Amino acid sequence: MTLPVDISVAVNGATYTRAVEPRLLLSDFLRHEIGLTGTHVGCEHGVCGACTVLMDGESVRSCLVFAVQADGHELGTVEGLAPAEGPLHPLQEAFRDTHGLQCGFCTPGFLMTLVPFLRDNPAPSELEIREAISGNLCRCTGYQNIVEAVRLASERIAAS
Repeated sequence: MTLPVDISVAVNGATYTRAVEPRLLLSDFLRHEIGLTGTHVGCEHGVCGACTVLMDGESVRSCLVFAVQADGHELGTVEGLAPAEGPLHPLQEAFRDTHGLQCGFCTPGFLMTLVPFLRDNPAPSELEIREAISGNLCRCTGYQNIVEAVRLASERIAAS
């Protein structure tokens, strides 16, 4: 029998302390232990990107990380991009304005992939955008509107 391990993580600025099984995936911790269901689970193999979150500001596939590995780290999920009563994040606005989403299942993963991408590359070319999103799968959009959303978001961020 495996004993639970105590972990403490900061998620979207709030600290959570839990005793978890060592084999619990970070995606399951976020969804089932603390109720942040914006992190979607698609393939559970790190291929689709739907479960992408930020760990210390960098994109990670939460289905490939154990919750115990996140102990002491700062995590960001799609719920943390915009305050409940405030404006949307520029990426969220751009996805909305360019119709960069359809069913929306993949959108949180795209957003959490693109936040650090635009931080590190504020004026990306179309090729750079396409490379950045190449690890995220979408079955609805055909990607063109997602590329347009990233371009629009980068322009809006630069203008602010």
